[in-house]
Amino acid sequence: MHYTFYPKGVCSTQIDLDVDDNGRVHNIAYTGGCNGNLKALSALAEGLTVAEVVNKLYGITCGFKGTSCSDQLARNLKATVKEA
Repeated sequence: MHYTFYPKGVCSTQIDLDVDDNGRVHNIAYTGGCNGNLKALSALAEGLTVAEVVNKLYGITCGFKGTSCSDQLARNLKATVKEA
């Protein structure tokens, strides 16, 4: 299933991704934000289960912000996808 998230409090403005029937995350694409870092994050999270992504990324902050692009991915997955 395809999901589109609109992160809050970070530089990126949109996160698109797919979750397959086995609960694995694929094709993560960010709009805006730190291009290289978000490409790396997307590559590292590719194929992980929703629960693995949430467990690894939830709570990570960026600078003085209380969240980050990776935290926003985890928070949106946890709130939206039942497997989390």
